[in-house]
Amino acid sequence: MPYVVGIVLSFGVALFARWVGFDRDRAFYPTVLMVVASYYVLFATMSESFQAVFLESSVMTIFVVAAVVGFRRSPWVIVGALAGHGVFDVFHADVVNNSGMPVWWPAFCLAYDVGAAAFLAVLLKLVDFAQPGPDGRFATKR
Repeated sequence: MPYVVGIVLSFGVALFARWVGFDRDRAFYPTVLMVVASYYVLFATMSESFQAVFLESSVMTIFVVAAVVGFRRSPWVIVGALAGHGVFDVFHADVVNNSGMPVWWPAFCLAYDVGAAAFLAVLLKLVDFAQPGPDGRFATKR
């Protein structure tokens, strides 16, 4: 069930963001990446383990740096980082002992991250993010 909900939610959020224009700016998906990475820090805080908060914050920093680099250089970095975070979800329990994390979270987060990465990759193939038009929207590639 976590896989189904994660993938459906990732596509739902991405489609809604596209429909209302939240993704007009290149900052949308880097922000999604930072928020996704921050949840593990939240769970570590809930566990009241300083070691888990420190380790989760350290890992989150890697994804925040990737978000900044992707924002400034290429949105393809964001695609890779979202997919990479999904892979990290598979191995998370082997890297960090975080008792505040729900048992179902890694499966959900893996599906969400990979779904968001896939949606962004398709979007990058279809939309020209080089220059927004006069309405602030990015043009569809022809």
